[in-house]
Amino acid sequence: MNLIRPLGPNPARGIPERRIPERRLRVRPGPVALVLLTATAFSLATPPPSATAQPARSARAFATFTVEERRLDRAAPQEILRRGGFAAVAPEFARSLGAAGSYAEAGRAVVREGARLWQRAVDRAQGRGAVQGDLSRDDDRPLYWARIGMTRELRSWQPGFALSDAARAALLGKLERSSRGQDSMAFPSETTADGKRVKRIVVTGFDPFTLDRDIRISNPSGAVALALDGTLINTADGPARIETAVFPVRWRDFADGTVEQTLRGPLSGADLFATVSQGGPGRFDIERFNGAWRGGFEDNDNVSETGTIPVTDPASQPQWTASTLPYRAIEAADTGRFPVHVNTSVTEIPAGGTAPVDRPDGPTPGSTARAGGGGDYLSNEIAYRATLLRDRLGRDIPGGHVHTPVLEFGAGNTDPATGTVSDPEFIQNRLDIVAQVRKIITVAAGAKR
Repeated sequence: MNLIRPLGPNPARGIPERRIPERRLRVRPGPVALVLLTATAFSLATPPPSATAQPARSARAFATFTVEERRLDRAAPQEILRRGGFAAVAPEFARSLGAAGSYAEAGRAVVREGARLWQRAVDRAQGRGAVQGDLSRDDDRPLYWARIGMTRELRSWQPGFALSDAARAALLGKLERSSRGQDSMAFPSETTADGKRVKRIVVTGFDPFTLDRDIRISNPSGAVALALDGTLINTADGPARIETAVFPVRWRDFADGTVEQTLRGPLSGADLFATVSQGGPGRFDIERFNGAWRGGFEDNDNVSETGTIPVTDPASQPQWTASTLPYRAIEAADTGRFPVHVNTSVTEIPAGGTAPVDRPDGPTPGSTARAGGGGDYLSNEIAYRATLLRDRLGRDIPGGHVHTPVLEFGAGNTDPATGTVSDPEFIQNRLDIVAQVRKIITVAAGAKR
């Protein structure tokens, strides 16, 4: 997960500066937390001025918007949309909704426009089509903010036919899935010249998050998903096709099964998978163990969840799952400018114990999870859910989680109050991270098991 500029060390644990939320295990209220809570309360109580200035949208409609949607009218998101060439997406979507004369027509419009947004973002990232706007092609943020604009239009839409809350929620679900590539992760039947099946690789990324700290934030894992979707790579074991999707940074979506719903089909036929998110500063981490615990850090709707990760059939739910990626081969390979580290650390409550203990070499038998190597936030959770799904499907394939380095703005552009939405160093950092993930996946797909 991504955090451009952490606020400083965690007073509860003495964690060094610039660690990400999933590294901030068991955050307790302190000076930083109080500042964040105060800022959050103020942002929720005070709508952006431009939001209240839109005559076509009532105050009541604005009150129904999510926290994510309320951020849209701020200057940086609007600039990102305009300079990314996506400013017209939400208005065009609103016109499509307005033309729908029935619920069925609305459903078709939602899926069509959502899929069009995803493909447009993929095409832009991969250099297809004319460039619109002056943001670099690799930027993941226009997709995020355009989708937020679409969900906001759908949430406030008043059709000429009856639309229940449940029916609107179903349309919102269709929009989320289609605009994230989640319903298009299909692998064609492909063989090489010698008749060998082309390998199939699943890769996932995340939306930007911690936007109340810095509204300009980008998530390199989302950029990875856009850059790699539908691409072919040549590995030491032959060619492989990659299919990708992006996931929200919201606890409730994960509890509702979005990971399992999206990945069950693709993982049933995949040869390898990697869930990807932004991690610590200056290095990649290949996480060895994932824990069945939610640590409570706030999501993109400023909601906090603490407790055991909710899954189907909890009676058979393990406390830990493990990566089966060829992590030593990845660590040893020359994949790019950032070092790659195999992370075996976890936090557990030992069998018979009551207090959490940090373990550098993985969990001990019978322990209860409190954090995987990737922490206790949604990056750990997607890794846990994907590897648990692998195991429940009985798939003996390589798979696990890759944490990228923190994506940083350039020197002199680190203050969100005065900084610009992009700069050359920021772009180069993201390009280098994306390129290194591609090489990591290439190494993993070609490694001998």
